[in-house]
Amino acid sequence: MALSGWVCLVTGASRGIGRGIALQLSEAGATVYITGRQEKTLKETAAQVKERGGNCVPVVCDSTSDEDLKYLFDQIQREQDGRLDILVNNAYAGVQAIFTNMGKKFWETDPTIWDSINNTGLRGHYFCSVYASRMMVAQGRGLIVVISSMGGLRYLFNVSYGVGKAACDRLAADTAVELRSRGVASVSLWPGAVQTELVSQLIIEKDAPPGVDPKFRAFFANGETTELSGKCIVELAKDKNLMSLSGKVLMTCDLSRRYGIQDVDGRSVTDYTSLKFLLTQVPYLSWLSSMVPSFFRVPRFVLTLTNGRF
Repeated sequence: MALSGWVCLVTGASRGIGRGIALQLSEAGATVYITGRQEKTLKETAAQVKERGGNCVPVVCDSTSDEDLKYLFDQIQREQDGRLDILVNNAYAGVQAIFTNMGKKFWETDPTIWDSINNTGLRGHYFCSVYASRMMVAQGRGLIVVISSMGGLRYLFNVSYGVGKAACDRLAADTAVELRSRGVASVSLWPGAVQTELVSQLIIEKDAPPGVDPKFRAFFANGETTELSGKCIVELAKDKNLMSLSGKVLMTCDLSRRYGIQDVDGRSVTDYTSLKFLLTQVPYLSWLSSMVPSFFRVPRFVLTLTNGRF
């Protein structure tokens, strides 16, 4: 129980990656506060945590509501005597909007898609980071994780998505600058393709919606489980050299390699910076992949050259 006695908060934990992170943090011994807009799905997550012997506190909270967020942190402050060890900024409300508008250019899309994608998944993260930092700075320790994606590096899905993810990465980097001297670490975490419930419904279990590359179906079908990010965060929190990683963008495949992690279903984690993997994504070069050792890796910026293939 490596995190026994720790207090954690995972926003948007009623399903998907957030639920997976909450399960892993609680399994490691932490008391985990989870948020979401629907009481029913929050209670389902809490029940799963309890089944594994963990301790979970579900709080109905809309990450676009300033009042809800303030109440959430006041509750943690009151119930945990001011202790908060880990904040995972995961809440996100833009998946449906993304897939509904796949294939459209930004000028062909209602501009309110910006709010659908970034009110919860960027503005909400900033508010949570402010409130969490006040508690963590007071105690002289803590870890803030912003769940982002490769969309912060290269075009993915649409303009609003990419700008929002780049901003998430910058949020982690810039808060790390101001938190470093206070013993608080801040990182951005990029999961790979993840088999969330919604992605499964929209892509894997039926024909891809109009505008979605059919290759996405196979890509996500072989993706990470929702709990891999949680396993990575648990190991990251235990790392005695955590502060050396503060401010950085970390990929789940990076951390899986660093800590020797396999996914919860026993599969190895896809290494997106592996030259062998990248060659399999280019049809006229895929034959070369069998000749390249898996430990050959490329700088992350090379991922911008894949031209939307994954």
